[in-house]
Parts: sequence; structure tokens; C-alpha cells
Amino acid sequence: MKVTFLATTRRRFRPSTTRLSVDLMGITASNLTKVYGDQKAVDDVSFEMSTGEVLGFLGPNGAGKTTTMRILTCYLDPTAGTATLDGYDIHEHPEAVRRRIGYLPENTPLYTDMPVIDYLRLSADLQSVPEAEMDDRIREMMDVCGLGPERHKRIGELSKGFQQRVGLAQALLHDPPVLILDEPTTGLDPNQIVEIRELIKEIGKEKTVMLSSHILKEVEMTCDRILIIDQGRIVADGATEELRQQFMGGTRLRVTVDAPGDADVDGAFKTLDGVASVQRTNGSYELAAEGDTEPAANVFRLCADRGWVLTELTPIESSLEDVFRDLTETPETPSDTKTSSDTPAETTTGEV
Repeated sequence: MKVTFLATTRRRFRPSTTRLSVDLMGITASNLTKVYGDQKAVDDVSFEMSTGEVLGFLGPNGAGKTTTMRILTCYLDPTAGTATLDGYDIHEHPEAVRRRIGYLPENTPLYTDMPVIDYLRLSADLQSVPEAEMDDRIREMMDVCGLGPERHKRIGELSKGFQQRVGLAQALLHDPPVLILDEPTTGLDPNQIVEIRELIKEIGKEKTVMLSSHILKEVEMTCDRILIIDQGRIVADGATEELRQQFMGGTRLRVTVDAPGDADVDGAFKTLDGVASVQRTNGSYELAAEGDTEPAANVFRLCADRGWVLTELTPIESSLEDVFRDLTETPETPSDTKTSSDTPAETTTGEV
């Protein structure tokens, strides 16, 4: 299994010899709820993940993403509900769960006065990597994460991007079947983001990977599936293209015409069969179709009949950002004004 990097050092990513049955791998969350006072940070969240899947976990600030991840890693106890990771319940076998996950929090806790190689050796020891495999695993993870040239530097001397790589390396050291990554590309430059993205995609072929990010384009390019949470509840779950079709309605067209100044272009478009709405934007018209209709041919015929020069007729692709805004931008209600998006519950847990 080949991992392609922009970094100078390249190695194959190889699983360790000790592996669990793939039938057990995955994440199942069942009715997870976390309450602080009268505030529900996580509200009845349920979902399933399988091996070989990379899930993007999205939501606005204070939505409950980090709280959910901390419950799954046994850092926090849920108020209600449960979850299993790699076949182990977070209530009944928390230590077994911790051994089977690699966790990269947003603000990676690092010993900044330690050299990289010493920190990874300490992490490998804490994660019970067998002594006979330790040197090989450390060497492999340094190569995979592009840390070889920096191995003798103190972590505090590294850039934010390289510190993030150190955090990812320690999360992978013990070859966990489940990876939970909170903002894994924070602080990375564009080249580093490409490297980490390709690494996550490659690792995701054999592991269960759950990641959160505010960079929606990165999630779209990295993940097989998107889960969107808002105000503690899951509001969408599916592949990016499925979410576009489900939540963004029918076809949208951008139309630009060269017509006489007195022509009622807007009114003409509104009367066309299959056009639900028309919006004028920067000299062009955005047409939204009714249901599954395709009004492009009608637009073309209208322009030809009226003698207007049709200079643009292009479909408008809905992006993940469009879906995200559509699902999470809701008008403020009286109950919403009691707490901001950074609620006391999420402030307590460091939610972002």
C-alpha cells in the first residue's frame, strides 16, 4: 500500500503484525447524550461507521463535535446512551477502547522540551507497543509523517505544522484500528495539507477514520461520507453528492444574455416552464428549477425566439459549503439567545 508525499522521505505504510479481526472494527454510537445543567451539548446522537471508511464530522462552533469525539475516546462519560469502538463498549471496556483508538485532539498535547524521537518513544511505551517492534514503528511513523529530518529537534522548536505531524505520528504508533482526528490540518501550509490528506485517505482504506475540520473543501476531498451536527443533533448523514441532491433541491442555472435595454429578461425567465425562481446577480440570472425538471432547453429556445444573444448557460454546482450553510444557518429563536454558540457546556469541554 503506497503513500505518496511531497516530503523528501517516502516509506510504505505497513500495519503491524498484531491485528484484530476486521469484522470487529468500526464505530457504533447509540443515542449519545451529554448534558451540562440544562444545556444539551450532545442530543441523542446515533450513527455507525465501518472499516475502510473516512467520515467527515462537521458542525458550527459549539455544535457538539468535540464533545462527541471525547465521549467516543472515553475522555468524557455520556449522560445517556453508549457507543462501541472495534467491538468494545465505552462503558464496559473503556481501557480496551482506549487501546484501540488513535486520537489527535485539536490542540495536540506535546512535551515541547523533548526531542521528537524521545517523545515518540515515550508515546510508544505508554501505548504498549512491543519493545521488539518499537524502533521500527517509530522509524516508520517518522518517515510516513515526514519527521525524519526533525527527529532530534525539540518539539518546541518546530513549526505548528511539524508539531501537528508529531501529534499524528503518536496517534498512529500503536497501529490502532480506529482513528479520531479533531482538526488534523490545523496550522498546516497547503503542501502539508495535501500530504496529510493523502495519508488519511490511504490509512482509511484499512482503518475506521473519523475527522472533524472547518475546511469544508478538505473534508469534501478526503472523506467518503459526511456527518453534520448542529445544536447537538445530527442534521445530515451521507456522501457529499447525496447531500447536495437531498438538501439543495433541483438544477440551478447561471444565465447571461445580451438583450435590448428595454427587454424584460427577468419576467420572461419567470414565465418559463420548469423555472421555480429567478435571481439577478452581477449581471447574470440564477434560475432554480422546479423539482427534477431541466429548463436549459427552454431558456435556449426563449433567447432564440426573442433574438437575444445567449452568452452563458451553465449549471451551478452546489458545494458542501452550500449544504452546510443551508442546514446550520437558522434564525435565532428566543431560546437560542439564552446562550451563544460557545455555550458554557462547550466552553467547558473546549468545543470548537
